[in-house]
Amino acid sequence: MKILKKLDIFILKQFVLLFAGTFFICLFIFLMQFIWRYVDDLVGKGLTLSVLAQFMFHASVTLVPLSLPLAILLASLISFGNMGERLELLAMKAAGVPLVRIIRPVLLFVVVVMCGSFYFQNSVSSEAWRKLYALLYSMKQKSPELEIPEGVFYSEIPGYNLYVEHKDLETGMLYGIMIYMQNMGYDDAQIILADSGRIQTTAEQMHLKLTLYDGERFRNMQNTGSAMDHATVPYMRETFKEEVDLIPFDNNFSVINDSLFRDYPQTKDLSMLTSGIDSMRHRIDSLGRMYYAQMQYDILRRDGTGHDQDSARLVALAAKAAPFDTLFARLSAEEQGSSARSALDKARGGTQQSMFQQEYTDYQNRQLRIHQLEWHKKFTLTLACLIFFFIGAPLGAIIRKGGLGVPVVVSVIIFIFYYMVNIMGEKLCKSGEWDVTFGAWLSTMVLAPISMWLTYKANQDSVVFNADGYRLFFRRLLGLRIKRNIAPKEIIIDAPDYERLLPQLRAFGQDCRQYQQDHHLLRFPSYIRIYFHYEEDRVVMQLNDRLEALVDELSNSRDRHIIATLDAMPILVPDAHTRPFRSLRWNRVVGIVLPVGLFFWIRIWRYRLRLWHDLDQLQKQVAYVAERIETLS
Repeated sequence: MKILKKLDIFILKQFVLLFAGTFFICLFIFLMQFIWRYVDDLVGKGLTLSVLAQFMFHASVTLVPLSLPLAILLASLISFGNMGERLELLAMKAAGVPLVRIIRPVLLFVVVVMCGSFYFQNSVSSEAWRKLYALLYSMKQKSPELEIPEGVFYSEIPGYNLYVEHKDLETGMLYGIMIYMQNMGYDDAQIILADSGRIQTTAEQMHLKLTLYDGERFRNMQNTGSAMDHATVPYMRETFKEEVDLIPFDNNFSVINDSLFRDYPQTKDLSMLTSGIDSMRHRIDSLGRMYYAQMQYDILRRDGTGHDQDSARLVALAAKAAPFDTLFARLSAEEQGSSARSALDKARGGTQQSMFQQEYTDYQNRQLRIHQLEWHKKFTLTLACLIFFFIGAPLGAIIRKGGLGVPVVVSVIIFIFYYMVNIMGEKLCKSGEWDVTFGAWLSTMVLAPISMWLTYKANQDSVVFNADGYRLFFRRLLGLRIKRNIAPKEIIIDAPDYERLLPQLRAFGQDCRQYQQDHHLLRFPSYIRIYFHYEEDRVVMQLNDRLEALVDELSNSRDRHIIATLDAMPILVPDAHTRPFRSLRWNRVVGIVLPVGLFFWIRIWRYRLRLWHDLDQLQKQVAYVAERIETLS
């Protein structure tokens, strides 16, 4: 017996090819977004292609776990949407294959991807994060590349401020040079003016070779010579035809040792995170016990040990149970001032110590929450692959739209919603407002019921996204009118019997008038009668049945005036003016909930007003049709 049948292979081919394409597309999108975050650290540093390739490779590896769920969602939407659009799903279901059986081979493939995603996060991604952090730190520390602009001062060379009026891009010559040198300190500043010059990097890329032509050097002589020399020679002036200076400038790129980033939570696997969380909890508990013991010691000590003389005297006086104001008044003015200053200094010291302890404890707690969040993310991102599959596959089967149009829009909306919920949960976890477990699993708890509901609806062939059904529902909810659509028929088999219909039309008009006289539709309806003492309005039901029968038979008329009048006739809703729901239990529940009950009460009153207006309009229209029939006869 074959494990994979031809149907399974056919479905797998459809999904796997799309999954490979969508995965690389999603990875490319996330990579561009990641690079954009660090574009300031990459541009203008003179980084080689090999360094940039390493950066993009490690960044791509770290983004694989995030790209897999979106790729699965998009691939399942497109693949099952294509099969639904080409009626392949319909053919499978007609052959007796349920949707659960259709998605089984793809589900097995997604489970394999889930296992690979977990292993990737736990082993490969953590190592890539460590190398990526080392690269990012090294890039930030690298000196910028020499891209000297025209007309502005350039200060990226340490100790030099360079101004260039014009530069030749082909020869590399600089013209109209002005240099402010402060590498020896502000008191020994130098100013260089040169007609032209050139800046080159030495072979070992550790110095800049600055060659200047036809210029002058001005140097402040404040730190050299005596006071008399200052009066006679305030600065030194030097004229040169050609001058060469070597400026220390490290232009090499070296990557820092990545072992310095082993304490970052993203660089740890599951076992290291578990060990780190236990160590942090033990450290925080030790800090809490130490701070508590120190505070208890400060509060409970009663002797004057370690206190100054004034404090010891106050403690001795306090033993006599005298009021504080009395004790303080017995001190001299000098002692009172000294005691007040001492108390103020101790209060400030205690406050600063408490603030430091609070900040350090908050930092330790935040690091603990971040490590716990990273521990949970290894499971939530893995489970997201399965959840997104059970969202994408049923949606594709329900929507039945393939290609890159509707599936891309739907998948982007779903992923943005997932990302927003996930980011909100993570931020509230890191700030300590939510429990870490709840915040980390919030997005999973929100999307898992949606995926189960969509799978159930798709398996039951429910038209969840039927626009006409939703349009009809909201029309009924808001009481919007539904219009007729009657057009003249080119071929008529059974012509209407005008002689039989004429007395029926007149009788229908009289009954509408009689109903308006007997029922006070313009008055406010009774709230109690609507929700708790419901009575069916059989008269309106009979009028509605008679009206539809007349319209159905007269729609076979060849007279365009009669057809136009029939098309303008309103459609009666026979029970909308008496109750909001058919179920007596729901009516009572809505009636008890006063705000909801008032909404439906106003809606029913609106239906009563509309019924009165419709009956008045029907009398005129029926009379016109009767006159038209008499004219035709």
